Amino acid sequence: MSLHTDVADHYGQDGLADRIEAGFREAGQDPAALTVDDLAVVDEFHSGGRPATEYLFDLLDLPMGASLLDIGCGVGGPARYAAAHRGLTVTGVDLTPSYIEVARRLTGWVDLDDRVSFRTIADGPLPLDDHTFDGASLLHVGMNVADKTALFAELARVLRPGGRLAVYDLLAAEGAEVSPEFPLPWASTPATSFLEPVEAYRRALVDGGFEVTAIDDRTAAVQAFMAAVAARAAEQDGPPPVGLHLLMGPDAPIKLGNMIAALNAGALSPTMLIAEVAAS
Repeated sequence: MSLHTDVADHYGQDGLADRIEAGFREAGQDPAALTVDDLAVVDEFHSGGRPATEYLFDLLDLPMGASLLDIGCGVGGPARYAAAHRGLTVTGVDLTPSYIEVARRLTGWVDLDDRVSFRTIADGPLPLDDHTFDGASLLHVGMNVADKTALFAELARVLRPGGRLAVYDLLAAEGAEVSPEFPLPWASTPATSFLEPVEAYRRALVDGGFEVTAIDDRTAAVQAFMAAVAARAAEQDGPPPVGLHLLMGPDAPIKLGNMIAALNAGALSPTMLIAEVAAS
């Protein structure tokens, strides 16, 4: 099997869209009456949740009306946020067909089909024309990418001159003495996990055709967010009807627990990087 297939299989689930809809109905929420903000409980599949998305788009700072490519869009949370709250036109792409199915259904619920579109892509070059987008976002995708330079080079190709890129990943912390245990939210085994330190990201961005303009370590913010989530969960009798556990499957508590343990042990560094396509 290819890396592409292994990654898609890790995330993919049959019937996921129906389970999410059933969860909202169980919670007493009519899917037709939901807002983009209501969906954040299930569609912000990255450490730090919606606050992290808001912070990242503050850093990206694209003007209203700009076009955005969201790489590894998952079920579409950041894409819908960017359209609804930042006035962007968004194209989301992902390897996982079931995530694209969910992304489209949730987008229809909140009437954003005219501003957000999604498509499944295969491994390799992006099926997109040169110089198409004003900006791009990549949230918790690089952990599954072995050749980050090749990915960034493709993003530099599809961005317009001066286009901006926002990357938010879990990085390998500098000098870490421990390694995360598997399974994790992004990988069931080390075969599909490619954690790298911030200098490797910076070098891959530069080699891919970008100039790095900002690097922001969000470890403290994510630790505080996760502590608050854990405290709320401890007050409840089991998981809520709808939440990120639906995306992670039946072993969600183990995956999340291993990630939190690695974060608190200093093995992971949630980091945001902002870059611009370098002048040729």
